[in-house]
Amino acid sequence: MNQQLLLEIIPAPVPRLENTVVGVNSAAIDAAKTLSAGHALYIWGVAGSGKTHLMKAMTYGKTARFCDQNTSAQTMFDLATQGLNTQNHCELVLIDNIHDMDSAQQAAVFALYNHWREVASTSAAFALVVSGDRAPLAMDLREDLRTRLGWDLVFRLDPLSDEDKLSALETYAQQIGLPLSSEVLQWMFTHYARDIRQLFALVDALDRYSLSKHRTITVPLLRAMLSDRDFLQS
Repeated sequence: MNQQLLLEIIPAPVPRLENTVVGVNSAAIDAAKTLSAGHALYIWGVAGSGKTHLMKAMTYGKTARFCDQNTSAQTMFDLATQGLNTQNHCELVLIDNIHDMDSAQQAAVFALYNHWREVASTSAAFALVVSGDRAPLAMDLREDLRTRLGWDLVFRLDPLSDEDKLSALETYAQQIGLPLSSEVLQWMFTHYARDIRQLFALVDALDRYSLSKHRTITVPLLRAMLSDRDFLQS
């Protein structure tokens, strides 16, 4: 069974701040956890640093609107005008990948920043989160928008190291009462996905499989599970 099919069969858990691996990004994640209405957060980093995961994790349990480069400029303009009134209020607005947005979309985000500031001290206040691939002053954007990216909190996200991922995987397994040998952990890490949420999902599936087979967890058992289509699709 190819890896892409496996990733579809064993879906990653829903992003939540509680299952976000901190690594060296503790300050940024703490800011995300405590961000309140009337405040803004700009996070930046290279592809694969976890920006989208963190932003989606912030939406869990909240009334939120998530936009990215595939969202039309008109939709974002609507958010900045009639879309966030008291009848249709939300706690959180997130704009992902602003570096990939065209001029019309950038103009819409500019209008959204202005609206965020106008209502910051009112009952219509909302938190605003934007992500990009560079620090605010280095962004290739219209000047008035670039300055707004630095209006409030700014944090860089760094990709998790392999050591961070292995440590998080081991900790997660221990938390659910599933001690895994270093051999099993290394096999999962080198033969499966490097995405930590997919690895967490694999641990959950392995826990269920070992219980159903009444067998100790070993690399052969893990291989058997990944070959057992009936179990994976159940």
